[in-house]
Amino acid sequence: MVAPVLTKPAAVPTATRRSGRRRRESAAGLLFVSPAIVMLLLFMLVPILMAFWVSLTKWTGQGSPFTGGVPFAGGTNYADLFVRNGLERQDFMTSVRNILYYVLLVVPLQTALALGMALVVNRRRLAGKSFFRTAFYFPSVTSSVAISIVFLFMFTGGGAINAVLSVFGIRGPAWFSDADGVIHVIVSRFGGSPPGVLVNHGLLGLSWWDWLSGPSVAMCAIIALVVWTTSGTFMLMFLAALQDIPVEVEEAGLLDGANRWQQLRYVILPMLRPTMFLVVTLGLIGSWQVFDQIYIMSQGGPAKTTLSPAYVSYATGFQDQNFPAGAAMSFVLFAIIVLMTMGQRWLLRDRDAARERKAARRWRRT
Repeated sequence: MVAPVLTKPAAVPTATRRSGRRRRESAAGLLFVSPAIVMLLLFMLVPILMAFWVSLTKWTGQGSPFTGGVPFAGGTNYADLFVRNGLERQDFMTSVRNILYYVLLVVPLQTALALGMALVVNRRRLAGKSFFRTAFYFPSVTSSVAISIVFLFMFTGGGAINAVLSVFGIRGPAWFSDADGVIHVIVSRFGGSPPGVLVNHGLLGLSWWDWLSGPSVAMCAIIALVVWTTSGTFMLMFLAALQDIPVEVEEAGLLDGANRWQQLRYVILPMLRPTMFLVVTLGLIGSWQVFDQIYIMSQGGPAKTTLSPAYVSYATGFQDQNFPAGAAMSFVLFAIIVLMTMGQRWLLRDRDAARERKAARRWRRT
């Protein structure tokens, strides 16, 4: 009798098992995140598309904007913001002028302050670390409405800020009643007058002199508020990145003879590049979208020197009942934020890594 021959089953390739496991993990992951994706589609993407359609129409707010009776305007609402002379264009360009100075001051100041606080809190021999972390972060978790009201009292004519300035012999301004730009104030203090070429020539509905006015005194107060309240959040981001830097790297810098400034510049800051990009990006987006502080503290005054694009869009759409123009302003603001983000990403790129990638692409082509 011949014994049956037992054959060993063929082994499943390792790559096949791995791909099957990855597919199962991907399916499980999609299943878990599907509720969040559905919510985002329903409550974010769909309203954005609806608002974009409104910006292309002449909807008056009566009935549904998606019926056939609503006139289609195409890009007219967008062209009006850049070409047609009118109050809407002037207000929007004034808000862009205001927010440009706001961004140029807020983003560097809050980034530098957040990094400085993170470096202080990250010191190993600092006593009371928990206290300083809580104190630095506390403004970020406090209601912006409450803080805005407190700052309103502090920056009044007889408030705490002017009282402190009076100690040094400085007469404080009427913060939320002074519409003069800082650059205009400096020029007038030295007895200068605006050059005729700047007054008689304009861009996008504003004279060159208006574009060069600088932030108003009222906007400076709002800038101080925003920098104080947002730096704590960014401090935590920098602190987490600093704690991820290996101790051996810092010790190697010290052994090479680097002082504290050289260690910060050549060791720590290059390793903080991804966090720096995140902080600057969030700062840019938040600065261009500033609304609640403007709404509570000034509502665009005095003389429209604290208008922001987000506030103008809100006022045009919901107060003036011009919904298409308000929606168009929102999407222009969105385009500006995207362009600014791409620009700062290019500025903060890792140039050495970019050169290596270019060299690798050339080598593959050859």
